[in-house]
Amino acid sequence: MTTIGLTTRDIARELARRYSTMTHDELDALESILVPMKFQKGEMILREGEVCEAIYWVAKGLVRQYYYKNGKELTEYMATENQIFMSIESLFKEQPSTQQIQAIEPTILFALPKKDLEREAVKNVNIQMLYRKILEESLIISQVHADMLRFESAQERYAKLVKRSPQLVLRAPLVYIASYLQMTPETLSRVRTSALLGEK
Repeated sequence: MTTIGLTTRDIARELARRYSTMTHDELDALESILVPMKFQKGEMILREGEVCEAIYWVAKGLVRQYYYKNGKELTEYMATENQIFMSIESLFKEQPSTQQIQAIEPTILFALPKKDLEREAVKNVNIQMLYRKILEESLIISQVHADMLRFESAQERYAKLVKRSPQLVLRAPLVYIASYLQMTPETLSRVRTSALLGEK
């Protein structure tokens, strides 16, 4: 799927293809609530203390979710093209987010505002299915990441990330990848070198 010159119709079709088949009318309804957004590299998408009001689809670019602990930035999630992200607790509790979300490349997003999505989900069974599957996917991603940190070695964590998100490994700054995998940049550098040597 090309990311140049995408329309809301293109994104509605892609979301339907990925999450739930839709009638022409349902595609129209989904398209009507999509909000295109552009962010420059380094620009904030959501700041700590703001309420997350939408689910976001990355059409082009790279974003990261992070929070502060003991004065340090800890990366919780990163998303590239054709991936969903949100501050899920803030979204559903309608409370200020403890996370921040930042574009780390020039980024084009399409937002699905929660109130609009829920309104259409009541009227359209396939939009309801799309909503549910997006939330299921988000919960599974969170669980997989938590299990990876609990049970896997540094080498296993890095290998899994390379397999699941090769674009992320190529494009994200090493300091963010290290934080996401909960290792120091020095450990990540050793793991990467070891993995490269193992491929030769």
